[in-house]
Amino acid sequence: MVQTDVLTMAMVGCGNIARAHWRGIRNRASRIRVTAVVDSDPDNAASMSERTGAVAYSSLSEALAKGSFDAVDLMLPHDLHEEAAIEAFNAGKHVLLEKPMAPDLAACERIMEAANAAKTVFMIAEQAQYWPDIKRARDLIDDGLIGEVVTVRACFYDQLPPKATKEDSVPWRFKLARAGGGICIDGGAHWIRPLRILLGEVSELIASMGSHVPKMEGESWAQALIRFDSGVTASFHALLSAGVMAPTEDFRITGTTGEIVIERGRNGRLMLFNENGPEGISVMDAFRGKVDSYGFELEDFASAVLDSKTLEASAEYSLGELGTALAMYRSVKSQNWEKVW
Repeated sequence: MVQTDVLTMAMVGCGNIARAHWRGIRNRASRIRVTAVVDSDPDNAASMSERTGAVAYSSLSEALAKGSFDAVDLMLPHDLHEEAAIEAFNAGKHVLLEKPMAPDLAACERIMEAANAAKTVFMIAEQAQYWPDIKRARDLIDDGLIGEVVTVRACFYDQLPPKATKEDSVPWRFKLARAGGGICIDGGAHWIRPLRILLGEVSELIASMGSHVPKMEGESWAQALIRFDSGVTASFHALLSAGVMAPTEDFRITGTTGEIVIERGRNGRLMLFNENGPEGISVMDAFRGKVDSYGFELEDFASAVLDSKTLEASAEYSLGELGTALAMYRSVKSQNWEKVW
C-alpha cells in the first residue's frame, strides 16, 4: 500500500532531464522520496545516487526485482518508452513518463492498454501544462483584456549544447530511430501544449522543415500554420541553433483590442498591451515559473497517487502534441494541409 504522506519513486534515466526533475522534487514536490535511480551508464547512475541518496541500479528490471518504490519516473530515449512503461505497469507501479508517450500512435495505444490493465496512475510529464505565464495569459484572454483572439505566434528557439556538435558525439535526439523525429516531436511539444491551452484543439496544419545541424537526422528547424477547431490560426516556429540568437518572444497573442507578449529568456516577462497600457504592462516574470514547472508537475503526480486528485491533464491529452508533430511530418511529404486526427 502507498503511504498517505510519502510517494517512493525510482528515477529511470539519469541524464539532464533527471537533474531538472530532482530539483523539482527538492523545491516543489516534498512528498516524493527517491529510493532508486536507474541508468545503464554506471557513472550517470552513481552521480544521481550521490545527489539523491538512492540506491543505484543498472536496469529497470533489476530495480523492480531488488528495489522498493511505488512509482517510476521514466526519462529515457523515446524508442524505449513503450518497453519500460509496460514493464512498470506489469509490476503494478504508478508511471510518470516523459513526453512523448511514444514515437507513434500504435505504441501509445499499447502503453495505454497496459496502464488501464494496471489501474495505477499514469501521467505524461509535460511541464508546459504548468507554466504560470501560460495560465495567466489564459486568464487575461478569458477576462477580455485583449478582446477576441485573432492569431497567435509561437516561437521555440533553442540553443544547441556545445557537445552536440562534437565529432565523437551524436546525441540520441539526433537519430530518427531513437527520437522518432526532430525538434517538433521533442522540444516543440512544449510550445504546442500552450497553443492548445490557449486556443483549444488543433484541426489541421501545413508545415515546412529541414535540417541545418550536422549529423541531425530529424528536422532542426520547422515552420507551420496551425488551424484550430475554434477557427483561429497560429504560426509555429522552431529552431535549434549553435549561433548567436537575437531577442524574440516565446508567444505573441494578438486580439482585437490588444496583445499579450511572453518574452523569451531569463529576464522574460508576460506583457499586456491594451488601451489601459499602450506602452505595455508587466504582468509577471515569465522565466521563474518555467523553471519551477518540473516541480509543479511532479507534485501533481504525487497528489494523484496519494490523494486521488485528478491530474491537470490526462495521459491521453498528450497525444495532441504527438498528433500535431506527426501531422507536420505528413504535411512536409504531401505539401498540403493535413488533419491531425
